[in-house]
Amino acid sequence: MFSGAFQPMHILLILIIVLIIFGPGKLPDAGKALGKSIREFRRATSATFADEQEEAKVLQSSQSSPAQTQESK
Repeated sequence: MFSGAFQPMHILLILIIVLIIFGPGKLPDAGKALGKSIREFRRATSATFADEQEEAKVLQSSQSSPAQTQESK
């Protein structure tokens, strides 16, 4: 049923190791830092994706412009 890389026992073992390393006092800070990192990563990837879409639109409009001028002649 749980065949794959992360079985429930693996996740439990990872959580225990994290608790031992960071301790219960630092876990909220570590979670907050992780969440902040994930939000920043998503923001950066969405900005990159938007830039790529804008470049594609500019490229597409520049390619269609010469074709329109040739057709009108």
